[in-house]
Amino acid sequence: MPTETSRTRAMRETRDRILDVALDVLGENPDAGMGDVAAAAGVVRRTVYGHFPSRLDLIRTLTERAVAEMTAVLTGIAASDAAADAAWAAFVTRVWPVAHRYRVLLALRRGEYGDAIHGLLGPVDDLLAGLVARGQESHVFARHLPAAALSQTAYGVVFALADSARSHGTPDARAATVTTLLMLGVPEERAVALAPPAGPDL
Repeated sequence: MPTETSRTRAMRETRDRILDVALDVLGENPDAGMGDVAAAAGVVRRTVYGHFPSRLDLIRTLTERAVAEMTAVLTGIAASDAAADAAWAAFVTRVWPVAHRYRVLLALRRGEYGDAIHGLLGPVDDLLAGLVARGQESHVFARHLPAAALSQTAYGVVFALADSARSHGTPDARAATVTTLLMLGVPEERAVALAPPAGPDL
């Protein structure tokens, strides 16, 4: 008989596979149901519901994963001594693969799961608002909007461009970095200098 450890490992691997597949399925169709996820993962619906009792539970877990990855990227960057615009550029460059992977959250945040997703993204929102506030205080970023609103606007564009890259294949981390820095009020020459080199599309 399999040991408890092996059963637990198998369950965790199945759960992780369902989450990975759900990102792909929902990324193609944000309205996809649990049955679609089960079929793509090669399991029965009961297995999916065994790990995630509802579609909301699945969305929440995906959001928690995204928040953990983005927070890990942002915490170190926000705590650095780098200028705020350089810190923002480093954040967008490093978070671009994460934004691309979790781009479906942008669409889901506008729908019935908006409140749940918004609540879970709170730590990321707070860190970004703090970074933008630091940039405003040092006159690196524009002050036409409060820090929280300005950071949310620029941050949302990263996800919008990541979603656009899926369908059009043109934006990359460089484009996202330059675009968001311009939105934050950074002069174009400085924004271009801070952006990473153009890379292959995701």
